[in-house]
Amino acid sequence: MGRKLLHSAVPKTVAEFREQVPLTTYLDYCSDLLQKCEDDLPVKPITWVQTSGRSGEYACKWVPVSRRFWDEAGIDFAAIALFGACSGKEKFTIQNNMRLLYAAALTPCLTGNIAKKLQDDVGFAFLPSLDEINSMSFEERVENGFNLALSGGMDGFFGLGGVLVGIGEKIKNGSGKLNPIHLLKQPRVAIRFARGLVKAKKEKRHILPKDLWDLKVIVSMGTDSLVYQERIKELWGRMPLNVYGNSETAVIATQTWDYRDMVFFPNLNFLEFIPTEECLKSRQNPFYQPKTVLLNEVREQETYELVITNFHGGIMTRYRLGELIRITALRNAALGINLPQMVFEQRADDLIDLGFMRLTERVIGQALENARIPYHGWMAHKEIAVNPRLRLYLEMQPGYAGSVKELAHTIYEEIKQMDDGLYVYKDLASLENLIDFSPIEITLLDAGTFSNYKKIKTSQGADLTELKPPHINPSEEILAQLGIDVARAAEPAGHKQRVSN
Repeated sequence: MGRKLLHSAVPKTVAEFREQVPLTTYLDYCSDLLQKCEDDLPVKPITWVQTSGRSGEYACKWVPVSRRFWDEAGIDFAAIALFGACSGKEKFTIQNNMRLLYAAALTPCLTGNIAKKLQDDVGFAFLPSLDEINSMSFEERVENGFNLALSGGMDGFFGLGGVLVGIGEKIKNGSGKLNPIHLLKQPRVAIRFARGLVKAKKEKRHILPKDLWDLKVIVSMGTDSLVYQERIKELWGRMPLNVYGNSETAVIATQTWDYRDMVFFPNLNFLEFIPTEECLKSRQNPFYQPKTVLLNEVREQETYELVITNFHGGIMTRYRLGELIRITALRNAALGINLPQMVFEQRADDLIDLGFMRLTERVIGQALENARIPYHGWMAHKEIAVNPRLRLYLEMQPGYAGSVKELAHTIYEEIKQMDDGLYVYKDLASLENLIDFSPIEITLLDAGTFSNYKKIKTSQGADLTELKPPHINPSEEILAQLGIDVARAAEPAGHKQRVSN
């Protein structure tokens, strides 16, 4: 397989490697990796990691992991645990047998393998136990872990940021199964709740999760981690550590002591960066091989598509992750870290380019959060009318009675206020004076649209990562499963435009 990927080249320097070896995507590996052809690999793997595939091309992706690669990754996972438990440089609160609520996917997904590694190497104990959760649904795992945390306490959280917010809101509002009230007959739970209630009453507010537990570590994955981080801190009393990684790389970057921008891990993957202009050229011409720069050549406030090559017997070679990262600074002056600082933006092919605005999942999600929009779920795609516009589908919380016009205006104003460098042009006021345009059109979805979709996917045996539709550019098939008629949704908006599911 190495000969196939290198096209018989035997590069002796980094320059020759970048000149002679073409960039790859998962399609270059499908015939071998989907069949788990271990004899064709440079090193026999100790495990295979699975992640979601690409509609119409492959149902899932399998990635081999060598023992040396996984041992090296374990060092990074331990570092993440330390950063997630720190309150400043070299100020850690971490020990063996810390109990963490587990709200992530199981093996063979990456997060399940990471949890097992943290259990073995760092001594974390997960709620519920990793040995007991294979037969549980995701909801059952979270509910079971929550009940264990109420009765026996917990020290941290490992999983999706959105789940942590959901649990916190249910405790705050006293609703749903994740509410301590129904367990008050248990003495330990009653004592914990009583103490929390005293704290909340002193501050004249609803009871919050931070009144029930004093978390020492929160590690969260996914783009929603950054969107929800302030709400997580408000509810749980601690900022989550945001980590960037995926199945092909294990982990790429992490936040450090200040819980702000991330730094790259040096030991797992060789990194290259495709500048935005080169990325656009390759989109326009699929046969064009975009040029890359190296880590010492990246520029501040520039956005790049990431290219990785695995070390330690991994097979991914000059592999295009299809993900955009932005270099926010060449060093962290406040902490004295002389390494480039980065943030994850979005998939390179999931960018919504309206000409005057380039929007990512993070930008739209952050605008919704900043505006305090009471939504249950959302999706968006580019729509061509008189001018390019963003079509935003929203399922609102029960009781919402506002108009789509007001919603669109509020969200647009929030986007304009965001300091996002490349993606949002700052001189939109001038453009608004020149032309009459509505950059955002909203379609309201019926209550239960997203939960019904989840039920359908669950009945089909879909993986955890596929139970929610993508936020950006959902396919027509997904829109149809949600009950959305694209042509009808694009009709001129009335006071309460709505699409039935």
